[in-house]
Amino acid sequence: MKYTLSFGFVNLISDNIAELMIDEGVVMSLEMCEEYDEFLLNYFEGPFAVLVNKIHNYTFTYEASLHVASLENLKAAAVITYDQLNLDKARDLLERRKHDELNVKNFSGLHMGRNKAIEWLEEELSKVKVN
Repeated sequence: MKYTLSFGFVNLISDNIAELMIDEGVVMSLEMCEEYDEFLLNYFEGPFAVLVNKIHNYTFTYEASLHVASLENLKAAAVITYDQLNLDKARDLLERRKHDELNVKNFSGLHMGRNKAIEWLEEELSKVKVN
């Protein structure tokens, strides 16, 4: 099922995995991150994972980069990139947030990355104990 947000869309892959695709040229603000968080909190009741499909070029404001991936029940995130520039941007964001010890892994969209990413997210979610 696909849901449209003000900056892109969310594709629900399973009961606990959402795929995010942000539109070309968007500058993700803190308010946009909060809109996305609200969507996730309304849809998922327990632990979940996110697949960020970085098919388009976009950026984050500094505040948004410090906020993204901060939800308590977010247990893993996979980022699919299609070129070196977007891979570098993803790595820079992770470096900025390394003290948060986020469970994030990058995958190449050119080498069946989406399928591998989904498998990895399912594996990571299987490790989570649900109370």
